[in-house]
Amino acid sequence: MPSALPWLGVSAAVLAVDHLTKYWVLTALPEHTAVPVFDSWWNWYRSYNTGAAFSFLSSAGGWQRHVLTFLALAIAALLTRWLTKLPRHAWPPALAYALLIGGALGNAVDRIMRGHVVDFIQWHWRDWYWPAFNLADVAIVTGAAILVLQGIFRRG
Repeated sequence: MPSALPWLGVSAAVLAVDHLTKYWVLTALPEHTAVPVFDSWWNWYRSYNTGAAFSFLSSAGGWQRHVLTFLALAIAALLTRWLTKLPRHAWPPALAYALLIGGALGNAVDRIMRGHVVDFIQWHWRDWYWPAFNLADVAIVTGAAILVLQGIFRRG
């Protein structure tokens, strides 16, 4: 059985970089104020999300913090188990699991420590604004995309 340790190192790196950027955001950026990176499409925008993706459940009354934290920890544990069972040559799903684990833990730690997730990347085009997100979210979306693409190309 191959070692999952190098892949868990990727998860740890995602978690560390996510929280280093959030530390920067919390110490350097004003709340709810756009700081342009590229005027036409990208801002730093410090905001908080008590819900899930796209602020789903953000006004649910507080119970969602515990449920979302539990789900993130359970999913990270399940993916870690799956990661340990992958054959050595199966690097695409291993990378995907590692990114998903790191991202899930990054946002779970936020919920445990702060009661909400810190978001700070805001993309926009004209008057249309994508909801703010963070590097843990990027890792989750990238990991999910790898799994989807691997499934598509495996069938084709």
